[in-house]
Amino acid sequence: MGVKNVKVKTLSDKYGVSTKEILKELEEQGFDIKSASSVIPADVVELIEAHFDELMEKKERKEKEDKEKETKAKAVVAGAPAAAPAAPSGVPEVHIKGPIVVKHLAELMSKKPNEIIASLMSMNILASINQTIDQEVATKLCSKLGFKFVADRREKEEHQKQQQQHQEQAQTPEIQVQAPVEEASAVSAAPDFSDSEDRPQDLKPRAPVVTFLGHVDHGKTSLQDAIRKTEVAAGEAGGITQHIGASVVSLDGKTITFIDTPGHEAFTAMRARGANATDIAVLVVAADDGFMPQTVEALNHAKAAKVPIIIAMNKIDLPQANPDKIFIQMQQNGMLSEDWGGDVGTVRVSAKTGAGIDKLLERILLESEMLELKANPSKPGQAIILEAQLEQGLGPTANVLVRNGTLRIGDAVLCGEHYGKIKAMIDIKGNRIKEAGPSTPVKLVGLSGVPEAGIKLSVCKTEKEARETAEKRGMEKRSESLVRTSGASLEDLFTQLNNEKRNNLRVIVKSDVKGSMEAIIESLKKLPSDKISVDVIHSGVGAITENDALLAASAKAVVVGFHVRVNPGVNAIAKREGVEIRLYSIIYELIEDIVDALEGRLEPEKRERELGQAKILKIFELSKGPKICGCYVEKGTVRVGAKARVVRGGELIFNGEVRSLRRFQDDVKEVKSGLECGIKLDNFMDFMENDIINVYEIDLKKSTLS
Repeated sequence: MGVKNVKVKTLSDKYGVSTKEILKELEEQGFDIKSASSVIPADVVELIEAHFDELMEKKERKEKEDKEKETKAKAVVAGAPAAAPAAPSGVPEVHIKGPIVVKHLAELMSKKPNEIIASLMSMNILASINQTIDQEVATKLCSKLGFKFVADRREKEEHQKQQQQHQEQAQTPEIQVQAPVEEASAVSAAPDFSDSEDRPQDLKPRAPVVTFLGHVDHGKTSLQDAIRKTEVAAGEAGGITQHIGASVVSLDGKTITFIDTPGHEAFTAMRARGANATDIAVLVVAADDGFMPQTVEALNHAKAAKVPIIIAMNKIDLPQANPDKIFIQMQQNGMLSEDWGGDVGTVRVSAKTGAGIDKLLERILLESEMLELKANPSKPGQAIILEAQLEQGLGPTANVLVRNGTLRIGDAVLCGEHYGKIKAMIDIKGNRIKEAGPSTPVKLVGLSGVPEAGIKLSVCKTEKEARETAEKRGMEKRSESLVRTSGASLEDLFTQLNNEKRNNLRVIVKSDVKGSMEAIIESLKKLPSDKISVDVIHSGVGAITENDALLAASAKAVVVGFHVRVNPGVNAIAKREGVEIRLYSIIYELIEDIVDALEGRLEPEKRERELGQAKILKIFELSKGPKICGCYVEKGTVRVGAKARVVRGGELIFNGEVRSLRRFQDDVKEVKSGLECGIKLDNFMDFMENDIINVYEIDLKKSTLS
């Protein structure tokens, strides 16, 4: 029986929460639901209920932890030694362990983050909400706000507990108490992706994972369209695949999972991830073009991943198709086709006519049988992140490929510095499913943030374990970042912003998915120029926000959006602050525009062009005005407005401009070689006979990056 529509009031009654709180939470999650009588669509009811179940669980857990802390605090106070020093009267203590994050510090002091940031600014320290500060700064900040900073809360509590135990043992010496041995923390242990624990009887055959690699526009996506009878390629901007996608097809009762990776050179890292997640690589080569630079690059990724390679010779229907050329190029790249006595399968296909598609699939299944691919579906799921993004109404989502085990609704998962409980899983057809086994691509909903594409995802025993591991990784990453980049004072920041000697273009990059964001940043870093650089001061996934516009204004940066929208009100802020926002759907256009912007920031190249040379024969003193020198033009042309250098005895004595020229009684614009004339220069009258006047012009040429 399907899920029915649910009213907001029903949710309010179910969870014992006011409708006002329900509506507020729904609004924060991106749902446009305005009143208590509003109906929640059936297709999102499960997702919303899972969200509120999690909120209630967190609330109960927090209440339980607070109660336990209160009980422990009372026990410590009751058993603490009389001589223990007390905190100064009236001063609340702030206890914290590990990296001191501004947001966490604000929560402990019950302050708003902007209050803490403002206080730090008054101390000449610039820090963002997620930035860490050192202990000395935290101590001064707490003191300023009426708190006492105490580092390492856990160590202090453990010390008090030990003191209490010693006191109890001293009072009852006849009883020997042995302290329990603490187990190794699960925080430091990373999930194991190996199959070493799988018993042979647990292993079951699994579908092969096939990656299509190749040069842009050689027909990778169109070829898969022909296989799965879809029109995916028509929906891609400019006909170019921009993201990693996955699909599943069935043939004679057997399934094949396909991963489509972009062929554009900007997506090198994404192709590498695709190759590393695959069992078989299909290298698509256009029969008319043959091997191209990205074809070789994709081939190297497949070789590095040590997977079988099948050559799909596409566009074989074209009259200019040349199979022999491809056979030769294969040989040049260390491969020999079966057609020439080698061991590399080469299949002639046409995505347009469908020719050879069945032979390609048969070859894939043959390679799969030889690999004897197996996995253990009964163990906790292990997957790899193909792509991750923020989606309105769903929050952070991740497209994953299950490599081993089975993912199920409600599983606690960990990936990098993010964690969560799987609230929903959506298959390639858009259907919600309860579980996903090996070789299955699926979209996950329920993560705490957007993970990096290409990293591993594992199921943990509990959500608490996943959360603690993720938090530890996050703190370690922030600590590493803090070590790499020292904190900056306001004076340092303003000095940096006002330093005109730094010739660079500052950019904020926002993209719909992380893979594209990384590819864009990597492309910008590779722009060939020793004259100017691109400085990506911020990047992220999701729409362009007010904060992006304000940051761009303060840093004098350009905001670049790729497949994203601009939030309401942001354009008005950008216009007010003089910030340029540019939106793109094709990466070629984005890179070309950035190059144009860089070249526009370069000073034009100045090239000096010699016009002529004149020799001073006689000096004429006028009753009014400056001296005029009588000259003979020895070569070239002397022109009004041209630049002029006066040389005497081989030394330069003046560099200026030709103010005017006279021939007899007439003012003229130029005088050519072999003629005499009077020359007047700007702000120079100390002429002497036999001085040489060299006349030249400056040509300006637009600078290029190379």
